[in-house]
Amino acid sequence: MREDVTRSIQQSYDLIATEYARRLFNELEHKPFDRAMLDRFADEVRGRGDVCDLGCGPGHVARYLRDANVAVFGLDLSPRMIEEARRLNPGIPFRKGDMLALPLADETLAGIVAFYAFVNLPLDLLPRVFREMARVLQPGAVLLLAFHIGDETLHEDELWGHAISMDFFLFPPAAIRQRLEEAGLHIEKSLERLPYPPAVEYQSRRAYIVARKPLM
Repeated sequence: MREDVTRSIQQSYDLIATEYARRLFNELEHKPFDRAMLDRFADEVRGRGDVCDLGCGPGHVARYLRDANVAVFGLDLSPRMIEEARRLNPGIPFRKGDMLALPLADETLAGIVAFYAFVNLPLDLLPRVFREMARVLQPGAVLLLAFHIGDETLHEDELWGHAISMDFFLFPPAAIRQRLEEAGLHIEKSLERLPYPPAVEYQSRRAYIVARKPLM
């Protein structure tokens, strides 16, 4: 199942990478709450080591953190999305990687930011994702997640003029918190916000969770 899911996700994002970057690269300009969460995250991780923007897409979150003097690199499943990220963000390292099997050594990261990184994965695969996050985080390191709130699954066969096949999953925050804790991470903060206007983003409520890997 994992191979089928990741193959479909990679192929779909490869098809839409250029248009995705064109439409969404500047989205943080219109999302003050998201910027505030990233600012707090940057204050937490700055100077403590490498930080991964997981599911980085065109690299706009990585760029925001780099501009806040965070030592950040991006990881994404889609080679075409990595190409867009490198083109748009010279000087930031980007590489291909699967969050179900992160190509990173144990306890090497000071932080992970994952904004909508697992939107295309079903809930039953998330324990594996969170265990991988916990594995690569240093003791005391911090994780910032953002995701769509709900309990439904949306399927798209076409996006921006491209034929794709992708599911988009919305999650109850309690289910995400439970699975993070089961992966050994401590929940420090769980926040929600209403959507910004339709011109800015899809009309779903958003959740933000800050978690930390315990020192012991």
